[in-house]
Amino acid sequence: MRAEAQAHIDSIKDALALLRRFLDWDRALRRLDELTARVEDQALWNDPKAAQAVMRERRRLDEAITATRAIQSELDDTAELVEMAEAEGDTEMEAEGIAALADLARRAESDKIKALLAGEADGNDTYIEVNAGAGGTESQDWAGMLSRMYSRWGERHGLKVELIDQHSGEQAGIKSATLLLKGENAYGYAKTESGVHRLVRISPYDSAARRHTSFASVWVYPVVDDNIEVEYNESDLRIDTYRASGAGGQHINTTDSAVRITHIPTGIVVQCQNQRSQHKNKAEAYNQLRARLYERELSIREAAANAENATKTDIGWGHQIRSYVLQPYQMVKDLRTGVTSSSPSDVLDGDLDAFMAAAL
Repeated sequence: MRAEAQAHIDSIKDALALLRRFLDWDRALRRLDELTARVEDQALWNDPKAAQAVMRERRRLDEAITATRAIQSELDDTAELVEMAEAEGDTEMEAEGIAALADLARRAESDKIKALLAGEADGNDTYIEVNAGAGGTESQDWAGMLSRMYSRWGERHGLKVELIDQHSGEQAGIKSATLLLKGENAYGYAKTESGVHRLVRISPYDSAARRHTSFASVWVYPVVDDNIEVEYNESDLRIDTYRASGAGGQHINTTDSAVRITHIPTGIVVQCQNQRSQHKNKAEAYNQLRARLYERELSIREAAANAENATKTDIGWGHQIRSYVLQPYQMVKDLRTGVTSSSPSDVLDGDLDAFMAAAL
């Protein structure tokens, strides 16, 4: 068999082996049978919350098992087709078979990455918070570029993107922004983006056209749904209202509708100003607070997150997870995984899949 076809087959087999190992294949099959029996038991539906949890687990297992079996079946059929075409000297059919193997290899890789999203909140919607580092206009412009990058990434993946809160820079860009991305596995993929991001470029705001280095931090945390309980005391909260910022004109907000909530024991601050109603802004701020407290608990429980949290304390040298170099050469490099791209424009337009996959 030609080396190209064999390389695709080996890649698919590796992905299948990882999928089966990750699922604990025999246990997963038994568990799916157990969950199916529970779904068919009418007594389960007397407790809607429990039924929802069972259905969610069953759906995830069933999708993973079905996808794995489908890939294995297609691999067997296509490999046999390629061998037959090669034996008969049918180069056209052989080329079609190799192309099919390449497509199947890409699908297997995608399913492998999806299988890694097994954390209890990975399937949830997510908040992405971007904050400019020190450096004034340069860093604020960079933070604005990052906010756009994550919006474009979300749109590319069919996620609904909402701007929850934004504080504009004095001349350009933003001081901070909070995005809400809604869709399947939004948090699972985006969580790998938490950390400090570094930009190197010739500044458009420097009349001497000097090269500048700018920093901005990204913090990703999951939306907490009704199946996750987060406890806090109302007495530990300080709630402030202020006038929402806007572009001005006849529709300028003249009421103190924006809401900021501070959780005093942890120092966590959340805010929302995208709604004209103070009541709606307050409700959204409470949702963010629950999400931040939940993410904090996840970080405490996961020892690996301790190092990650350190990147959130200082937006500057020595803490960045990724560098984006626009001048004197073009390259984006993830400092955790070594993954690089020679097309920063594509990355800044939301092409982040390779970086997320490697980090997962």
